[in-house]
Amino acid sequence: MEWKNIYRGLLMGASDVVPGVSGGTIAVILGIYDRLIASVNGFFSKEWKQHLGFLVPLGVGIVGAVFALANLIEWLFDHYPGPTQFFFLGLIIGVLPFLFHKAEAKQNFKVNHVILLLLGTILVASIAFFPADEPDKIVNLDIGTYVYLFFAGFIASSAMILPGISGSLILLIIGAYTTIINAISNFKLDIIFVVGAGILIGIIVMSKIIHYFLARYPSATYALVIGLVIGSVVVIFPGWPQELPIVILSIVTFAAGLAAAVLLGKVEYE
Repeated sequence: MEWKNIYRGLLMGASDVVPGVSGGTIAVILGIYDRLIASVNGFFSKEWKQHLGFLVPLGVGIVGAVFALANLIEWLFDHYPGPTQFFFLGLIIGVLPFLFHKAEAKQNFKVNHVILLLLGTILVASIAFFPADEPDKIVNLDIGTYVYLFFAGFIASSAMILPGISGSLILLIIGAYTTIINAISNFKLDIIFVVGAGILIGIIVMSKIIHYFLARYPSATYALVIGLVIGSVVVIFPGWPQELPIVILSIVTFAAGLAAAVLLGKVEYE
């Protein structure tokens, strides 16, 4: 068992709770994205046992973070939304040099790769212009609601595994975020089970698609992935704060994000 993956899973799980931040982005930052995709695919093959040591600790960290940090993340976004988002901005911006280095962009990227990078940036950045307001949590649960929540989990998980595209933000846009976070916070097992099933199937399907492209077009795939990560900066950016204490706090959290990125880069990439 690669117990180091527990802390990686904690970071991924915490980010998946945050609207605007992608667990896939954190996996790229941690340098485990391609291995994560390969392990998810390999788990459903004859060599499934060799992938358990990677996936089990990671899954423990992700699930633990989602349940343990759901209330904390809600609290931070209720009371300090700007500084919290500036921390993730610093984390993402700080890790971009490591991503270009990992992709060996200077040697491998040609005009078509730059175009893919720009397309990925535009694709994710455009999400910032979708309305992020949703109704209050769903109270009346019937068969149609459970089907809706299943597909909400499926769509969100497909986004979660793509760097830069936030599954939580997708849930917010389609009107399911409040319901699911409330279910996690209050251990509503019926909703958790239905959404969890959708998430699991979505991850399996999307990982197979990504694995195909990583195996056959690695440079093009990494160019697109880096573009998705860059585009997430636009989605996460909360706007410039107006009050001086919040400005100072945002600068501090942004610097903390940059410092964390440098530390992660040294630990994971060197």
